[in-house]
Amino acid sequence: MGRRRIRSRIRKSHFYTFKCLRPKTLEDQGPHIINGPGYTRIVHCNQPHLHLAKVLRYTSNYVSTTRYNLITFLPKCLYEQFHRVANFYFLVAAILSVFPLSPFNKWSMIAPLIFVVGLSMGKEALEDWRRFMQDVKVNSRKATVHRGDGDFGRRKWKKLRVGDVVKVEKDQFFPADLLLLSSSYEDGICYVETMNLDGETNLKVKRCLDVTLPLERDDTFQSFSGTIKCEDPNPNLYTFVGNLEYDGQVYPLDPSQILLRDSKLRNTSYVYGVVVFTGHDTKVMQNSTKSPSKRSRIEKRMDYIIYTLFALLVLVSFISSLGFAVMTKMHMGDWWYLRPDKPERLTNPRNPFHAWVVHLITAVLLYGYLIPISLYVSIELVKVLQATFINQDLQMYDSESGTPAQARTSNLNEELGQVDTILSDKTGTLTCNQMDFLKCSIAGTSYGVRASEVELAAAKQMAIDLDEEQGEEVTHLPRTRGRMHGYAKMPSKTSSDIELETVITATDEGDQTQSTGIKGFSFEDQRLMGGNWLNEPNSDDILMFLRILAVCHTAIPEVDEDTGKCTYEAESPDEVAFLVAAGEFGFEFTKRTQSSVFISERHSGQPVEREYKVLNVLDFTSKRKRMSVIVRDEKGQILLLCKGADSIIFERLSKNGKNYLEATSKHLNGYGEAGLRTLALSYRKLDETEYSIWNSEFHKAKTSVGADRDEMLEKVSDMMEKELILVGATAVEDKLQKGVPQCIDKLAQAGLKIWVLTGDKMETAINIGYACSLLRQGMKQIYIALRNEEGSSQDPEAAARENILMQIINASQMIKLEKDPHAAFALIIDGKTLTYALEDDIKYQFLALAVDCASVICCRVSPKQKALVTRLAKEGTGKTTLAIGDGANDVGMIQEADIGVGISGVEGMQAVMASDFSIAQFRFLERLLVVHGHWCYKRIAQMVNICELYLIFRQAHHLHTEQHTT
Repeated sequence: MGRRRIRSRIRKSHFYTFKCLRPKTLEDQGPHIINGPGYTRIVHCNQPHLHLAKVLRYTSNYVSTTRYNLITFLPKCLYEQFHRVANFYFLVAAILSVFPLSPFNKWSMIAPLIFVVGLSMGKEALEDWRRFMQDVKVNSRKATVHRGDGDFGRRKWKKLRVGDVVKVEKDQFFPADLLLLSSSYEDGICYVETMNLDGETNLKVKRCLDVTLPLERDDTFQSFSGTIKCEDPNPNLYTFVGNLEYDGQVYPLDPSQILLRDSKLRNTSYVYGVVVFTGHDTKVMQNSTKSPSKRSRIEKRMDYIIYTLFALLVLVSFISSLGFAVMTKMHMGDWWYLRPDKPERLTNPRNPFHAWVVHLITAVLLYGYLIPISLYVSIELVKVLQATFINQDLQMYDSESGTPAQARTSNLNEELGQVDTILSDKTGTLTCNQMDFLKCSIAGTSYGVRASEVELAAAKQMAIDLDEEQGEEVTHLPRTRGRMHGYAKMPSKTSSDIELETVITATDEGDQTQSTGIKGFSFEDQRLMGGNWLNEPNSDDILMFLRILAVCHTAIPEVDEDTGKCTYEAESPDEVAFLVAAGEFGFEFTKRTQSSVFISERHSGQPVEREYKVLNVLDFTSKRKRMSVIVRDEKGQILLLCKGADSIIFERLSKNGKNYLEATSKHLNGYGEAGLRTLALSYRKLDETEYSIWNSEFHKAKTSVGADRDEMLEKVSDMMEKELILVGATAVEDKLQKGVPQCIDKLAQAGLKIWVLTGDKMETAINIGYACSLLRQGMKQIYIALRNEEGSSQDPEAAARENILMQIINASQMIKLEKDPHAAFALIIDGKTLTYALEDDIKYQFLALAVDCASVICCRVSPKQKALVTRLAKEGTGKTTLAIGDGANDVGMIQEADIGVGISGVEGMQAVMASDFSIAQFRFLERLLVVHGHWCYKRIAQMVNICELYLIFRQAHHLHTEQHTT
């Protein structure tokens, strides 16, 4: 409890400049103008019973992701079943069989139809039941709700009402869209993890209104009341307009006070909030879309077969009936045994047209077995059984997380055997989203001797290729864990004389993971460990580097009272890796107060605790690409410590701060080639006068009111973040998931094309491509990127479009002129360029180029671009596409593809809920496609007996993998 009380006294707004910081003069800003359509919602805080009135009756907090309910199941499911051509035909035939014209018993047509349709509807009901049980699990979660008189109790999510006051504790999900009232921190700051909403793992910072800060205990809500007038439910995650009427005053609200459903409270002991939107009115549910109805290609092909067979049936029936009518007209009078003197309607020679019509209907029914209803029965049975096999396959069960594979629909089982293109996310899908501190560059010297996974994969591939070229078998790789003498070069950039010994420091994954045993720290270099850095020639620069790691952050230490070990809660996994590394180097961040951070330095003799007073924090934003802290050390010296993207830091260096620029740039390039994420570290010494003048300007900007407040803050921050002195750079590794390189390599051998769509920068994506065998030695890389053409009089947009089109045409021509039949190409493009490449007049040329390449990597792409690329690949090629991802930002891509696969990763369940199949790790995709997809496809293709369908999957026969019958 003591630790919690210390944390609750910290005013976290002191740490943040740009994020949700409200000026002290907020009341002067005035409330929002709330009237007119779209702004009719009224919420009575702590008085949910008032919303029972008809005019204010809001939706409950019960959510449903099912396709059907008890009322709509029968009509909707029957419509979907008879939307199939064969089922509709059998329905018409069953209706006609009831009449006396039928040549056989009516049940011979009705019974098979009921069986086929009933089986399909039962399958749909089972799959929807699973969705229903998932909904029940979510709706039955418990929340802590104010029951009156300051008493809080537990209540199921589905029973929450608009206006309820809710208490959410650390690591719990928010049960509805809430207005933040207060938190465990003195100034109402709280951390929110939104990866279920946008796929981002970085924490967001929220802050309540100052007027509600006193509501910090359960008993303070005994007499609390207020009224919220705000916008109506809408899907905009990043906007909110409303006013809070409280204590006779009106206060404006914005998105920084709203806590969205399905996001999680982190790094904060508890928060209080009032429910604003519930159930399907919440923003996450407003953004959700019903899973599209997908049909397999075999099913669509069977529709054409039914059309063909039906046309043949009608033709045969027409010819037969026509012959019968002619015979009735010409010869019926001669057939005395048919009693022409007392003719029936069917045998009346005076009315042959009637005989023709009646016989046509009879013939259609009689020859109806030309359309095999048993085929549909068999196919449905195979699909249902195969879905069961997938769910029970122990070889796709992840023992670490306890997650099995799941076929969320059985309609697409055979599609798994026809996949032509796989579109994959990177972070969390191919990689673990776990950051490990691996290397660093300090004062122009590179430290860290362990090889990254990219380097190991490149070295192993080089060993294989060199062995093939030289005709010799590589029987031994050096089991050395010594120092690397250089960095691994990418295969496309190396010559055959590169020595593998300079790359490989371990021969298996066990060596890579067992050296330190510390999560987030894989660094290995005795020059820095154990205080040995004091013997290095630039020990002063190393000291500054390590202090920057330990001080320049906004993290909070958590001390385990049992073990005494310190863990950190930060906005990003990178910051945690930096703090763990600093601690291992002897600079442990141990404590944070309202105005100071404390570092335990143990580099020379006994540990010494040093205090750094935090004067200002200029936090990281995606636009700034850097963060800085201004601190005063124990000697009274004011320091600005800055870390950020190298491109941003390098342009802000002073003339005297570039001593290590050339060497650091070279090291950064090497780290990038090794697939590592890099940041540059720098600092600046300030004098009192300079800081006082700047701080007064900063305070004015910080307390200003207006739309240009953030812009003013950025300008003032830029004034300070200049004339920096470069110290070095860090390199952390986002580790690959187990088995990813082998899985991709085998899928590529089968002829499947693999596209990676990621938000990471190009260098990182390329290097991950090498690590996971997506890019290989000898593969020719094609870069499509925007180029600035200075001096051009043409419209910039038109010039950019024309430039990109010419690059695409030239690349396509180069591929056509390639004489080597075994040559492989890789296409690499970034998000800005992709914006132009996806325009209507260019996209098909871009698609033709992408299809000709064995691998495609799209960098810096948005979720919308992921979906657009997937749609282009699906519609443009006409072949089966599979999209796989693990975050909410992958949902559009998953739903757009012919087959969507969700990974139960660290970014929540949004991707899984939107998918057709779910697996725990990417490596299971190989078995899902080859074993299950291939098996199901073979059985159904053999039933349909269409040779060309079977040939579509002929490449899967060449997949060199172990085949197991399920």
